[in-house]
Amino acid sequence: MLTPIKGRTAIVTGGTKGIGKGIARVMAKAGANVLITGRNEDDAKATVAELNGLGGRAGYFLGDVSSQETCARMAADAVNTYGGIDILCANAGIFPASTLAAMSEAEMDLVFGTNVKGTMLSVQACLPYLKASGHGRVILTSSITGPITGFPGWSHYGASKSAQLGFMRTAAIELAPMGITVNAVLPGNIATEGLADLGPEYRASMEMSIPQRRLGEVDDIGNAALFFASDEAAYITGQALVVDGGQILPESLAALDAMES
Repeated sequence: MLTPIKGRTAIVTGGTKGIGKGIARVMAKAGANVLITGRNEDDAKATVAELNGLGGRAGYFLGDVSSQETCARMAADAVNTYGGIDILCANAGIFPASTLAAMSEAEMDLVFGTNVKGTMLSVQACLPYLKASGHGRVILTSSITGPITGFPGWSHYGASKSAQLGFMRTAAIELAPMGITVNAVLPGNIATEGLADLGPEYRASMEMSIPQRRLGEVDDIGNAALFFASDEAAYITGQALVVDGGQILPESLAALDAMES
């Protein structure tokens, strides 16, 4: 059993829906005070209503993590509300589809601004408070797409997720003397709110590419983040944990067909 994180403070960027919401829920159930960030106030209010009462206190902050000033205000809000910052889950990310041939410079800037710059600025803003915590934890939400796999239309997204891991490795070295660990979770195909809109056939095709024959749940990513946030993970830093039901293991779809024969 992991040492409780009850009373510690966790910021979860992009925590109003999807994987971020799952991470926030797991942290709240573990007793942490949680500040979620996002851009949509209705989503933020609804998520906070769900989180309150699970264990700790929950609140929200509206803003764009690609802005240094916004990230500084986010960190200050957490400190003013909860007294400090112990855990930063840098989860905010976007994944608009666009082929390389058609991709505009603005699209590239938007994805890198949120996924890479937003990660770096969030960590930078929280640094003094993570150091003061004495057990500071940074958990990045990367992806199997980019670092391990590829998918048409997501070259900018994949590049940004690979860049997060490059940042993680150097940040882990620089922040180690401060008692701060920096790790990443790499989700595979996870069931989120938008999946239902794509229809049952789309979900079934995704499930058939995974050895476990099912999609992951957002809490699966939250549980991995909780481990990295725990005292038991204090000697782990600069590492990337794949959570994908074995999706990256088969060398081809034929390997999965052979599994059934």
